[in-house]
Order: sequence, then structure tokens, then C-alpha cells
Amino acid sequence: MNDLAIYASPILCGAIGWGTNWLAVKMLFRPRQPVRVLGFTIQGVFPKRHKALAERLAHLVETQLFSHKDVQAYLQQPAFQARMHALMDEYLDSLIKDVLPTRIPMLAMFLNENLAPKVKELLAEQFERLTPRLIESLAQELEESMSVKETVRAKIEAFSMEQLEGVLVTLMKKEFKFIEISGGVLGVLVGLAQAGLLLATR
Repeated sequence: MNDLAIYASPILCGAIGWGTNWLAVKMLFRPRQPVRVLGFTIQGVFPKRHKALAERLAHLVETQLFSHKDVQAYLQQPAFQARMHALMDEYLDSLIKDVLPTRIPMLAMFLNENLAPKVKELLAEQFERLTPRLIESLAQELEESMSVKETVRAKIEAFSMEQLEGVLVTLMKKEFKFIEISGGVLGVLVGLAQAGLLLATR
């Protein structure tokens, strides 16, 4: 083997390593539709396993990332309940000062400065007592009527392959680039080792 071929070996092996990994990344998504080549059916990994991917991601989200228990825990947080009470306080003010006198004018005669705060306090106490039951009922209704897994699965299955590819490439752009570069680097190292062996055995 001449010197040019020996010294070009790292470059050639690096190009082959990078090209192979680049092609492997592309074949995760393409071809999007099954293609027959020499009797074999070729299709990208993600297009071929779109439904299986949706099922696994949905299961992962429900079991590891987000569940009805998370919703219930959030609803029971003091910060959330404090916001609820603040909103209810504003609503009761509006109800007593504006809504009730407008809808039932005769009430305006009774809801004076002394009585209005007492009515508001009574309504606020009732709301305070009902809040835990409301939260529990809401969480139970969500659990019975909405499946996190099925919702996520349906949304992922509804993605076109262009959308799914865009999402995955956005999320894993650095990882895909690392795979391509590492293929080139490993190829160069193999080429250097090969060139070294050839030079050593001359």
C-alpha cells in the first residue's frame, strides 16, 4: 500500500464512521412509508413503531411524570387553596355589593354596612367547609372521566410523522449530533490505528 493510501486512511475511516452514524440517525425517521428493496421492506424506526412509541411514552408519563395523584396533591397545596380563598373573597364581595342588589333590589334594603359583612362571613364559612369535599370530588371526577395515559397516547398517535420528527429532533438534537460526531471520531481512531500498523509492518 502506498504512503498516500496509508495517510488517507484516518480521513477515509472518519468519513465512513460519520456517514454511517448520520445515515443511522436519518433512518430513525425515514423512509416514512414502507419501501421494498431487494425483497426487504424498509421503513424508519419511528414511523414503523409510531403506535408502540405512543403507548410507551403515554405509560411513562402516567407512571413516572404526571398522574391524578399529582393533580390531587396540587389541589391540596396551601398556596393553591389560598388563591382559591382569595378569588372566593373577591367573588363574595361582588356578589353582595353588586349582583344580589341588582338581581333582587329588595335585598339592598337589608344588606347595609352592618349586615353585609356578616352575610359574607357566613358564606365564606360555608365555602371553607365545602372546599375539601369539592377538591376530593373534583379529583375523583377527573380520575374517573379522564385517563392521562389515553390522553397522551391519543395526542402522540395524532401527530403526523413530520410533527413527531420535529419534536424528537428538537428534544434530542445534541444527542443526535453527538452520535454523528462520535462515529467520525471513532472512525479516525480506527484509521490511525490501521495506518500505524501498516507503517510498523513495512
